Amino acid sequence: MTDQKTLNQIERIKVKLILAKEIDKDFEVFAADSHEYAIGETISNEEILKFENSYAISLPESYKAFLQYIGNSGISYEKSAAGPGYGIFPFWKNTAEFVYSNPENFLKQDCKIHPEMSDDFWKELNKKIDGDISDENFEDELGKIFAGILPIGTEGCTYYYGFILNGEFKGRVVNIDVDRRKPYFAFESDFLEWYERWLDEITAENANDDNDLFNHTLGGVVTHILEVYKSADDEEIKLECLFAILKKKKIASQTLDILEKEYKSSKDKIQKKLLQILTKFDYSRAYPYLMAFAKEDILSVFQFVFWYAKDRSTDWLEFIQENIERINDEETFQFCTYLLKEMKLDYGVLIVPFALNENKEIRRQLYYSLGQLENKRDYLDTFILGLKDKSNWVVHAALQALNGIKEEKLLQYYKMIAERYPKEEDYILSNLNRNLEVFGLSSTQIKTIDINKLKTTVLSRRKWFQFWK
Repeated sequence: MTDQKTLNQIERIKVKLILAKEIDKDFEVFAADSHEYAIGETISNEEILKFENSYAISLPESYKAFLQYIGNSGISYEKSAAGPGYGIFPFWKNTAEFVYSNPENFLKQDCKIHPEMSDDFWKELNKKIDGDISDENFEDELGKIFAGILPIGTEGCTYYYGFILNGEFKGRVVNIDVDRRKPYFAFESDFLEWYERWLDEITAENANDDNDLFNHTLGGVVTHILEVYKSADDEEIKLECLFAILKKKKIASQTLDILEKEYKSSKDKIQKKLLQILTKFDYSRAYPYLMAFAKEDILSVFQFVFWYAKDRSTDWLEFIQENIERINDEETFQFCTYLLKEMKLDYGVLIVPFALNENKEIRRQLYYSLGQLENKRDYLDTFILGLKDKSNWVVHAALQALNGIKEEKLLQYYKMIAERYPKEEDYILSNLNRNLEVFGLSSTQIKTIDINKLKTTVLSRRKWFQFWK
């Protein structure tokens, strides 16, 4: 039997659903245009029991209360009801999202994951599936990894929500990536708390601050989140609190004062998350801390600036010039080029040295970035290095960047590529043919042509044209 506390929460959720639809009339919240805050009819306890018996499982009470008192199904993806992302899957549907087949074999098994699991634990759990195993064994291992987790919704792509069906953490909502990145548990203790937090993210910041309706969950009021943060000893709980604050649309200056003070006294993951929050909500306040943090972690700083303050990218030109030699991994280089592009200047001279970098992903990104420049012709010699690169994908990137450029000096290298790749590999020949179109040639034709004679002919035509003119 549903207790009074849960019934009160259900009534709040019903009111907040109405408010959310009124506040978000233009469906600006992610995927709201898909579900439109619509939820279908409730379902009976008998139908829930039938499902539980069929799968030999016991559903969390809060989820059952949602189905019985709020509703089921809707108009979103796969007829999902209103909810986070693309909504809540219809009851008894989409049970195999985390496994390829036979979800009934895995839903009833003990859940392996937990909120405090380490990266090493997750790596060990995936050890067998990452090895050379048969398709049948792959399905079994996948089932073991995601055992005891019922899919309840999706954010799109490979990202899903589910909740734990058994054990100590039964009812906890967990964020799942079916590409098997480490799962992330939601802060809330059950489905209804999680669902109400989603509504609070939409309604709380648009409502009267004196209205107690929005003071019930983590997502509703920043002051409440900070109270949880300060009282928590566990680092993961603190990080979840900060993540909830990060998702806010705005934060009061007084709150930022508190967070800035916390930043000064914190370290490691906590300090980095606090810096991310400060950058999002007050870049000017965060700037000196970003500069200091970049001495140890350039990537995070570049990411924060690009995500939240890309219009201030120019502030980082001098830093990039002075620290370019410290950039030695592809992700940091990638975000560096993102910032440089935002500066709307010729950044080619800064990045061409990376053509000799031993990391092929950096070289590939280099040619993509050079290809974005309006004056990319000035870097033909660097592009030629890319055309001769030993990595297929670097050659591919250089070819794509040179598309539309008609320079005779490129022909001898285009011929080398045509001879190096007698048949298609990694779309190289298709890109080569596109580049040769401006010369009226193909990858087949260029292999039969004497490039030196072709250049002489072209040069003679130019001289004749200039004499006649």
